[in-house]
Amino acid sequence: MKRNHRTRENLNELPDWLKKKKCPKKDAIMSGKRILPKNITGKETVEALIDNTFLAYNGARLKEGCLLYTERMLENDVTVGMSIAGAMTPAGVGCSAIIPLIKAGFVDWIVATGANLYHDLHFAFNMPLHVGTHLVDDRDLRENDVVRIYDVFLGYTDCLMATDEILRSILVQPEFQKEMGTAELHHLIGKYAAEWERKSGNKDVSVMAAAYRAGVPLYTSSPGDSTIGMNFAGLELEGNKLRINPSIDVNETTSFVLEAKRSGGKSAVFLVGGGSPKNFTLQTEPQIQEVLRIKEVGQDYFFQITDARPDTGGLSGATPHEAVSWGKVDPNRLPDAIVCYLDSTVALPLITHYALAKRKPRTLKKLYFKREEYMQKLIREYFAHNPQRRRDMAKEILVTGVKK
Repeated sequence: MKRNHRTRENLNELPDWLKKKKCPKKDAIMSGKRILPKNITGKETVEALIDNTFLAYNGARLKEGCLLYTERMLENDVTVGMSIAGAMTPAGVGCSAIIPLIKAGFVDWIVATGANLYHDLHFAFNMPLHVGTHLVDDRDLRENDVVRIYDVFLGYTDCLMATDEILRSILVQPEFQKEMGTAELHHLIGKYAAEWERKSGNKDVSVMAAAYRAGVPLYTSSPGDSTIGMNFAGLELEGNKLRINPSIDVNETTSFVLEAKRSGGKSAVFLVGGGSPKNFTLQTEPQIQEVLRIKEVGQDYFFQITDARPDTGGLSGATPHEAVSWGKVDPNRLPDAIVCYLDSTVALPLITHYALAKRKPRTLKKLYFKREEYMQKLIREYFAHNPQRRRDMAKEILVTGVKK
């Protein structure tokens, strides 16, 4: 039975009270694209599929995020900070999506969990991970020297422990015997990872190697919370002199955001998952405003993929609207803040394809090599906004003779 759709021709059939109802904003409210997509044929490109059929719910949020990323965040004057949480590299997303974004200049600095960077080294050292299943007896895996990350299988001895052996042989080298931040740590490891890639013939499989070549600084917000941190903690028992100073990371990442704004550009965050990397990436603005007392207004662009709910109070699900109250996001830029509730292993490859299809590669900013320059600018602006601190330091030097 056919439905009787009302048209302008049969509006006269409506009751008088409904015909007289005034709706001055209706045309503006209903100005969005009509939902009437063409049938999918199987011949569409990924970007055409996203543009034309992702019209509602989280499909629409993904489309909006793709448009935000490609049309605004990837302008040449925008500095893009990316956070990576969840087991992305073991799932192969480092190879398939993150490395292409680094090489294209579509991400300028990164904060990742230490676990993502540790498991990235399996790829650098040519140690295989395998597609497995979550429907398995884990006692059987343990007895057969296999570890799983949900449905990813890797060997305990011939992958994990073998990776540890190579990593420890790297961490005892002379260049590591000092205090440093995690960007320097990962850059130095990345140099060895790039050489391992070259020797094995596996090109562009390691995020750390790709970041090393591109000059993209890689940070981790919890350096002790991964097997990389566990290994240099173990080596400390043997007298290894490597020390990680998290204050270096806090100040360097803050300097990237401040320089992006002060140079006449914009700052953007691309948040893959939530957790500590998300917070570490976003805390750059509160560090500028709250701690350093430098006048600023928040990130210009915000794009997050997450599966976390906002109502539990966790940072992973916190919305950009909530972030405004902390000064993390510019309140005037909220239309340019998108949250897509989707598994990152689904979303990130789609976003990467869309960006590479729509945008030409950007010139690499190579922020790793600009850390000292930007830190000096940060220090100068800090004292310009806090002249009393400079006077207090001068008095302390006169009294104690010690410069802090």
